[in-house]
Amino acid sequence: MQKIAPIVLLLISFSCSEKKANKISFVSNRDGNSEIYVMNADGSDVQNLSNNEEMDFAPAWTAENDHIYFYSGRDKNSEVYSMRADGSNPIRMTNHLAKDVLPVPSPDGKLIAFMSDRDTLSRNLYVMNADGSDVRSLTQNTAYEESPSWSPDGTKLLFTRQLRDPNDTTHAANGEIHLISLEDSEVTRVTNKEGYDSGAEFSPDGRKIAFYGLNNDLWDLFIMNADGSGLFNLTSDSIECYSPSWSSDGMWLVYTAGQKGVYDIWKINIETKERIQLTDTKGRNEAPDWSN
Repeated sequence: MQKIAPIVLLLISFSCSEKKANKISFVSNRDGNSEIYVMNADGSDVQNLSNNEEMDFAPAWTAENDHIYFYSGRDKNSEVYSMRADGSNPIRMTNHLAKDVLPVPSPDGKLIAFMSDRDTLSRNLYVMNADGSDVRSLTQNTAYEESPSWSPDGTKLLFTRQLRDPNDTTHAANGEIHLISLEDSEVTRVTNKEGYDSGAEFSPDGRKIAFYGLNNDLWDLFIMNADGSGLFNLTSDSIECYSPSWSSDGMWLVYTAGQKGVYDIWKINIETKERIQLTDTKGRNEAPDWSN
């Protein structure tokens, strides 16, 4: 049997891992309802992974890019699911009368963070083992919370918390980015800007945070240092821009942009601000997540 030289094996391994890592999952209603799709980083080879009559939303890759977590209404209630990266073997991970949404696997793959209203106070932050066992709350208060996202070292979680002014009844709330430590549950407020802010995500090196926030009544993408300093508006667009997700090299953000019911997936270079449109369909293409 002919042997393959080590250098050839290395090139084959690199080629496969590079191809596997350049995938973007997202949600689209192009087929009539919200489904989980996947495509290459250049927008090619679009595939419907979930293929279900009920709503599927918020895909999130595992660190190994072999599974995707999401939530679905296929059991007549919002529950957390996992499936293989090719869409096969969907498994229900939660089973509760409350709505369980927005699952995000930890970098080491041992935990899943998600949001739930199961404590009846509001939607709060929870974590469970990767097999769905040992569900426990990280926050428990009356403030609405959303958009969990892990730090690269897996010791902290970013999330949005709505802050209400008891003297102001003219709007729902002001959403601000917060950070919670898994070790001692200490919560630190990271943003302090006017308008609702959400969808925060650490850069792969942990030095930056991207998020979306209101700017002149439109959503824009923002980047700041991990401690909340150095805030700047990346898009300053005339259309809505939201839900950023970092590329593995930290040079690009994939995000949703659009208006008047038509939204597509774009990517933007954080240094040159070059923008590339990846989808072009009617309806909504949103909630992108770049594989690791």
